[in-house]
Amino acid sequence: METLLWLSIGLLVYSYLLYPFVLLVCSKLFNKSKTWCKNAQHLPDITVIISAFNEQSCIADRIKNLNHIDYPQHKIKLLVGSDGSTDDTNEILLALAKTTENLQVELFSQNRGKMSVLNDLIAKATTDIVVMSDANTEFAEDALIELTQPFVDENIGAVCGELVLYNAGCERNQDDKYWQYERFLKKHESNLNALLGANGAIYAFRKALYVPLAHDTIVDDFQIALHVRKQKQVVVYQQRALAFEEIAPDLSAEGQRRVRIGRGNYQAFFRMPWLLNPANGFLFFSYVSHKVLRWFAPHLMLIAIVTNVLLATTPFYVALLALQVLFYVLAFIGINLPTHSIAKQPIIKIIAFFTAMNVSLLKGFIQYFTTKSSGAWQRTVR
Repeated sequence: METLLWLSIGLLVYSYLLYPFVLLVCSKLFNKSKTWCKNAQHLPDITVIISAFNEQSCIADRIKNLNHIDYPQHKIKLLVGSDGSTDDTNEILLALAKTTENLQVELFSQNRGKMSVLNDLIAKATTDIVVMSDANTEFAEDALIELTQPFVDENIGAVCGELVLYNAGCERNQDDKYWQYERFLKKHESNLNALLGANGAIYAFRKALYVPLAHDTIVDDFQIALHVRKQKQVVVYQQRALAFEEIAPDLSAEGQRRVRIGRGNYQAFFRMPWLLNPANGFLFFSYVSHKVLRWFAPHLMLIAIVTNVLLATTPFYVALLALQVLFYVLAFIGINLPTHSIAKQPIIKIIAFFTAMNVSLLKGFIQYFTTKSSGAWQRTVR
């Protein structure tokens, strides 16, 4: 019982606190990264692919953004698929296609799900390099130039850009610190050729390396990039290729997004067992340390509290249990009293964010085993 308690606590501490330091040391000792100079003279032909569902509020601005980006327009083909949209998305896209020479629109009558649309659109791409993005994303002016530079190296199979989240209101992004923390991990994992997936808002890959995925795939960006890596190609993180997205408007919407992503994480875990092979080297090390332990953090937290309750027969374990209870009380305050002055304290905000994130993960885990996925999706801000 004691072993279970301390093992669960130890794994949580390692994944969130110790792993970044171990990763940093490994990154410094075994850095495999390269620097690519920005060269507008050697730019490949690309196809930018977007799967859209009920995006009437942003799809016109998205096409406008791509048509005013710093990249030769004759080298860009825009391929947008509407996945059974029920608002004005289809009408807007058809109108844009009449005035936008490089825009190809595919309208699907049934809402089959994002992955089904992506499989169809990627099959239609005629360029060697495919760029993936979302309808509610905006690229920086030089994003595509920066994103495609690494492909001058034939060993590079995919490139992940940098997503910058912002809040349209006056408040700071609630998970800004956590996002910075994740960017730190991505940078150093990329240095070890151990980058874990991509960000759906901005990434690119060689079409020849694409492996079609099941129609009900949820975290497509993660699986697409790692299937490229499975083929012994390098997946790199290009921080200078910037994309921007607005965060979810409220905690409820953000919570729903996290539950869905959590469900997708467990789906990927069970569908990609090859990642658990130690022969993958640093990829295995980062996958277990950064992803697997995080995905099962809710389970470790439950084990820690349950075993602590059973061991609370001595002053030491009673005190430890009291600390755990205090932790969850503070989390409850931070989650349920967001406007209260106590809930605004930095430590309480961190505890609340950490707990809410793991509650969403646990819900996603339960949904993965109890809900049949049809592949159809519902629109969220992110």
